[in-house]
Amino acid sequence: MVAVFGSARAEAQTPNFLSGFNNDAAGTVSSERPAILKDVSFKQRLNERLPLDATFADETGRPVRLGEYFGRKKPVVLAFVYYQCPMLCMQVMNGISSSLRALPFEAGKDFDVVLVSFDPRDTPAAAAEKKRTHLDYWAAQSTAQGWHLLTGDAATIARVTAAAGFSYQWDDLTNQFAHVSGVLVVTPEGRLSRYFYGVEYSPKELRLALVESGQGHIGSVIDELLLYCYHYDPASGRYGVIVMNLIRAGGVLTVAFILGVMWLTRRHDSQPPLEGRA
Repeated sequence: MVAVFGSARAEAQTPNFLSGFNNDAAGTVSSERPAILKDVSFKQRLNERLPLDATFADETGRPVRLGEYFGRKKPVVLAFVYYQCPMLCMQVMNGISSSLRALPFEAGKDFDVVLVSFDPRDTPAAAAEKKRTHLDYWAAQSTAQGWHLLTGDAATIARVTAAAGFSYQWDDLTNQFAHVSGVLVVTPEGRLSRYFYGVEYSPKELRLALVESGQGHIGSVIDELLLYCYHYDPASGRYGVIVMNLIRAGGVLTVAFILGVMWLTRRHDSQPPLEGRA
């Protein structure tokens, strides 16, 4: 999705389809992209590393380095928003919380959520208010230690957004930013691992991304099996089923079942009848 002219429009799920629609004087629809969108994108830069030395202020006003949220053997859910956004950014945050409610993992314990404002006019006070109202709405104040809302100057913001492939434009007509919606999952080392576009994120896919990006530090045997059967497709920004792996897994389980039945049968046949036991 992309915010354009004060509204959120479902143009597409990936940046490759960021085409707007204009009406000409005759009322016909043109597929030409609006000028404001020509420099708006969210390009995948998988395995690139974020500038962890970038310095921001957190919601309390404390100076922090981006690297403080990494190196803890935990993956990070990262999103670029701005705290005065009237619609789309709030939907991104709600999409994150909606997905997290369905996960067996806990923010602050198994992973962190880092929101970086790309509006240099945002303040720590605005970040604190946004965090409070958001967590109150989702009844998630117990996870407050896992949510980090950052603000910074224009140069610092530009370094981090550029590294992540996130570009946006200010629209003087509406006094709002035109930008693409989505979230990233980042490894504990600060490397970009997974991109998800839009404002709704599949809990299953987010779970897989956290387990994969966490390099086994979170998750279970079931999660590892799911990773074996699903593969991330950068072109679509989604996880897809790997049919051959499913077939292999099914074959292994079938063989294991047959061997188990054979072992139980032999064990039963090798035991003497009850009347012959001492």
